[in-house]
Amino acid sequence: MSTPGGDDQLVVPRSVAVIMDGNGRWAKRAGFERIRGHERGVDAVRTTVTECARLGVEALTLYAFSEENWSRPKREIKLLFGLLERFLVAERPTLMDNDVRLLHSGRRERLPPRVLELLDETVELTAKNGGMRLALAISYGGRQELADAARRLAADVAAGELDPATVDESALAARLYLPELPDPDLLIRTAGELRVSNFLLWQISYAEIHVSDVCWPEFGKDELHAAFREFGRRTRRFGKVL
Repeated sequence: MSTPGGDDQLVVPRSVAVIMDGNGRWAKRAGFERIRGHERGVDAVRTTVTECARLGVEALTLYAFSEENWSRPKREIKLLFGLLERFLVAERPTLMDNDVRLLHSGRRERLPPRVLELLDETVELTAKNGGMRLALAISYGGRQELADAARRLAADVAAGELDPATVDESALAARLYLPELPDPDLLIRTAGELRVSNFLLWQISYAEIHVSDVCWPEFGKDELHAAFREFGRRTRRFGKVL
């Protein structure tokens, strides 16, 4: 896909996923508390969401809080969810102005009631938006998602609603958290780390991976465009010989 600005070198993926890493490292280098890094990271989220929407990305999934993050200090978790509450209210005009529809991917059981309330309100507010779909992966884990999908399959088989002989890849994919979203074409990870951290394990099986050396609070349009340009230079084979 060519870009609205006419830059033929900028190939825009249909679906993008981002592991937003390095908030704490950025804060430490700057001499701040870790939460300041997360606060600055919200600016990078806004920039990435609005630019992806402008360029015509259909789906953007952001790894906001993993299942493993529950093991962090309680004070940090409380501050993170307070920041999320503010984000879900403050960014509503941005979502509406850019025709972005918000979705949630992950488990709901451990989320604080106020976070759930604001999350559901924002999802409902943006439900009729027809532009880019923005999925926030909150209390999310790739292995946990697959386990939950397998549990749904088992329940459907036990209820007589599904013949076990018909269980295939599409049957499991249909029971993932957001089966309506296209699999990511491009996975971006910041802060130079070379791992997928239990993120979208099923969906990224053929995603192209771009690693940016900058920490997430420093990730802006230039870094996003660099990722898209690199994506445009890739030859995607999907296991085939071309």
